Amino acid sequence: MVVQTPGVGPVATAPSGQLSLGWWTRAAVHAGLVTAGLSRRLGLGAGSIIGGRVTLVLDRHALRHLAAGRRVVLVSGTNGKTTTSHLVAAAVRTAGRVAHNAGGSNMADGAVAALAEARDAEYAVLEVDELHLAAVAEAVDPAVVVLLNLTRDQLDRATEVGAIASAVGGALARHPGTVVVANADDPMVVSAAKSATRSVWVAAGASWLGDATSCPRCGNTLTFTEPGWQCSCGLARPAPDWWIEGSKACTADAVLPLDIRLPGQVNRSNAAMAIAAACAVGVPADQAAAALREVDVVAGRYAVVHRGEQELRMLLAKNPAGWAGMLSILGEPRPLLVIINAREADGRDTSWLWDVPFEQFGSRQVVASGERAADLGVRLSYAGLEHRTVADPLAALKALPAGQIDVVANYTAFHQFRRRLGREREVAG
Repeated sequence: MVVQTPGVGPVATAPSGQLSLGWWTRAAVHAGLVTAGLSRRLGLGAGSIIGGRVTLVLDRHALRHLAAGRRVVLVSGTNGKTTTSHLVAAAVRTAGRVAHNAGGSNMADGAVAALAEARDAEYAVLEVDELHLAAVAEAVDPAVVVLLNLTRDQLDRATEVGAIASAVGGALARHPGTVVVANADDPMVVSAAKSATRSVWVAAGASWLGDATSCPRCGNTLTFTEPGWQCSCGLARPAPDWWIEGSKACTADAVLPLDIRLPGQVNRSNAAMAIAAACAVGVPADQAAAALREVDVVAGRYAVVHRGEQELRMLLAKNPAGWAGMLSILGEPRPLLVIINAREADGRDTSWLWDVPFEQFGSRQVVASGERAADLGVRLSYAGLEHRTVADPLAALKALPAGQIDVVANYTAFHQFRRRLGREREVAG
């Protein structure tokens, strides 16, 4: 089926199916799947990373071979990758079978594992870390790339957002057949996506512009005038092909309800990006929009966990931009448990906490926790927030009342806390 995608024109027909693999690639894939299964049986994890890694060690071109013959959608950006990839996968699944790294393993090994476990899938929706986007795109030659945002993340891993935008732009320029679904409100994204031959612009908003005050092209100061932005060098916010009005996604020809179960404006933006991406691989817009309601929990995010008389809503925020978007999700002033670690996957440098707008959290009851609870406590004190500091998250829950509680944690803290809650329930059961 060929559809007209706003701002792009006809998109290629549905895929013909995956090409057959050579014997060595088949052997490498089998070894990876066996390793992943063993990892799961031993309780060492989901196995996607180690399984994909084993496959790549045995066949360094495995990603290219596994992606051949499929229509691949890559979802990248600093924040929202996992959620948006789940939304895109739900929409594309209405058109055919989908390989998806749903657990969030977003480097080449995770992509290989997802493709290996769904060999018969015509489509692939792959979340990809922005630092690895160029390499993954080179291997899979994507039909669509979704660019959500580009901001600071781990200060000790990648300090220069402009360099990331430049690398992404270079990768897009090497794939003229790829449709890029890009956030028109993020100057870094626009700078990167301008290198693409075929772009669909979505007015997805930008809750954090702390890393985009200067033009990524020339370095001059950007001028922001609602709803646009521009630079004297000519780089400016493109006219959007998709935009959001309240709880609807709009184009020049259609208005679609954003009837989603995920909270907050940031997720309405993610949903609009997902619909645009699904359209770019041939899914009718109304069909894509209707499918998004299936998504309510994303790799543990937004899940509600009952613990005694407490009802914990699990949320993840790992950098200033993520926290800025969290404001639209938190809503009513529930008690708040904030858990911060600083392991390798989080970034060791916690100075980013000083850019989080904690001052806007008002009169909430707050408990600071995690391995860097002391650092967080200092930041909350300077924000003028009354709080308690309890390093152990399970112990910290005792300092909070019965009823609904929001738990916001960064990456490793989030997954560590979920595992501890799970073990606690197993013991109780």
